[in-house]
Amino acid sequence: MSQFAINVLFVGASFALYIGIAIWAKAGSTKDFYVAGGGVHPITNGMAIGADWMSAASFISMAGLIAAGGYANSTFLMGWTGGYVLLAMLLAPYLRKFGKFTVPEFIGDRFYSKQARLVAVICLIVASVTYVIGQMAGAGVAFSRFLEVDATTGLIIAAVVVFFYAVLGGMKGITYTQVAQYIVLIIAYTIPAVFISLELTGNPIPALGLFSEHTQSGMPLLAKLNEVITQLGFNEYTADVDNKLNMVLFTLSLMIGTAGLPHVIIRFFTVPKVADARWSAGWALVFIGLLYLTAPAVASMARLNLMTTIYPDGPTAEPIQYDERPNWVREWEITGLIQYEDKNGDGRIQLYNDSEAFAPTAQERGWEGNELDVNRDILVLANPEIANLPGWVIGLIAAGGLAAALSTAAGLLLAISSAISHDLIKGSINPNISEKGELMAARISMSVAIIVATYLGANPPGFAAQVVALAFGIAAASLFPALMMGIFSKRVNNHGAIAGMLTGLIFTLVYIFVYKGWFFIPGTNNLADTPDNWVMGISPLSIGAVGAIINFAVAFTVSKATAPPPKEIQDLVESVRYPKGAGTAVDH
Repeated sequence: MSQFAINVLFVGASFALYIGIAIWAKAGSTKDFYVAGGGVHPITNGMAIGADWMSAASFISMAGLIAAGGYANSTFLMGWTGGYVLLAMLLAPYLRKFGKFTVPEFIGDRFYSKQARLVAVICLIVASVTYVIGQMAGAGVAFSRFLEVDATTGLIIAAVVVFFYAVLGGMKGITYTQVAQYIVLIIAYTIPAVFISLELTGNPIPALGLFSEHTQSGMPLLAKLNEVITQLGFNEYTADVDNKLNMVLFTLSLMIGTAGLPHVIIRFFTVPKVADARWSAGWALVFIGLLYLTAPAVASMARLNLMTTIYPDGPTAEPIQYDERPNWVREWEITGLIQYEDKNGDGRIQLYNDSEAFAPTAQERGWEGNELDVNRDILVLANPEIANLPGWVIGLIAAGGLAAALSTAAGLLLAISSAISHDLIKGSINPNISEKGELMAARISMSVAIIVATYLGANPPGFAAQVVALAFGIAAASLFPALMMGIFSKRVNNHGAIAGMLTGLIFTLVYIFVYKGWFFIPGTNNLADTPDNWVMGISPLSIGAVGAIINFAVAFTVSKATAPPPKEIQDLVESVRYPKGAGTAVDH
């Protein structure tokens, strides 16, 4: 059986399962659509959160970024994992106690203002659409390779699949679909990692293999990797970062962004009790940890395998002839995600850091520039092929990568649709809309969101994980402070919350757009996205933490200068802070 047939078999079988679950669990009411009826078991919910969380950024792109940047990009692991601790301790149980369907609904009621709810809807849509761009881009990468089509066609196929199972099932369908997707993606991520760890180190546990000896050389794996890449002009894989401020702010932005992301928070409204919200977060950390403990090993081994593929006799010897390139390179070239240019006409592949520091060495070797451009988002997907693993493993990781991208896309699209239909239309425009009409509005808004995300996903403002990091920054700067102040401060009023959210959102978006392009349209950026141009060395990926600080400062300042919240609101905040016992989410 050909590799293409194996890929189609694995991907087709998994999709049939997802769509079958969506039809079986089709939402029949708004409560089913928004919170899956409010009766999901904490372990089931934790697994669904894990799938919701381990998106294209985590499954496909994060390891690729760590592989390229080494220790410097470990901030993705620290920030995204730490965020769940904040979420479990500071937000999930309290929001569950409040008992509403959506984040904007909590903000609107807590700050006794339709305007606050509307601003929260805007913040949610901006953050979620940015996040979906990264997911759709990642799904397009996966589809393009494993169905052997170009990246744009892969993106369109991904959009069609998401449309069917997310628009049909709502939260009820998505919850049980995500449980299946988690099982698929964790098996798909782990099995290739075990094979590769055994091959390179003899240790079947990838996380331990990372710190084991490289079988072929007898050196520690990381020392061997450092040796190989430094001889090709790259920085040491384990080197420290120069800009500690940017690293701290980036980690903080990812942490508080995690705790402010609506598509994650909404999952805690699907459990029966407040205690179940905490347990859901705990189980989610367990399920997420299985992948996150493996990711650094996958990244390191993928980087080493890539370099030794191009330089089979070592980095100081001649690289391989282009005509003798492995089949996996040929296959990925079809997608346009690997590109080769023979700059010195010698017919070989020179892969190195084309920098000023390495220029004398390159000139001495007759090299005239780096000749192989490898998209970082392909490393995890290509890893089994690079390591010459069996065809069924490649098919499995195809299904896993697509499960990761599509599960998160579905959760985000649900958050967008509920914000528009429940918070905007029912909450502000037409409070008397029927349940059937609200459900229809939710499905239409989800469909529009898919179209927009697909269009922007064709030209994303960075790799999947980088685009997702931008979304975290937006959530961190706008929604997280409002949620925290709404729960823990009786003094912050409607004026303060609105001013804080708007200031944090606008500041963060403007900073991002200056470097990434206005509204992420390519070519419209004012400054090149390089460290030399960043203010105080703070990258657009890290600015969300600064936006959050500004949000808090503005909200408290404005609240102090205006009247305190009504007594009943202060009593409400007091009651929410003691999250004992709560019924199901209230349908308003």
